[in-house]
Amino acid sequence: MAPMAAGLTEDDMANLAAFYSSQTLKTGEADPALVEKGKQIFTSGNAASGVAACSACHSPNGVGNPAANFPSLQGQHADYTVKQLKDFRAGNRANDAGMMMQNVAAKMTDQEIEAVASYIQGLN
Repeated sequence: MAPMAAGLTEDDMANLAAFYSSQTLKTGEADPALVEKGKQIFTSGNAASGVAACSACHSPNGVGNPAANFPSLQGQHADYTVKQLKDFRAGNRANDAGMMMQNVAAKMTDQEIEAVASYIQGLN
């Protein structure tokens, strides 16, 4: 993003901020076939495999925890969430403090990732 922002003036940045802040959040819907499994993983995790509940860090409604630098997941596109979780699992994404997300994603199956990503997309 830095190369894109480098040429912006203060007015450009203010105008961009005004534009994006005026947009209405459009959340998606969860796949009905994945809702129960996704909700279970998001709220309770999977004790059998050691997958922590997403809600423990990202809050029960997915709004995150800014004080701990845990981002909001609420309404995030499922395809994006799937990619990020798989990148954490593969070690292609490593910007998480203490490897927390890498360790969680490493324990998740593809089916769990798909289900929780769909559930997150439907959170609003």
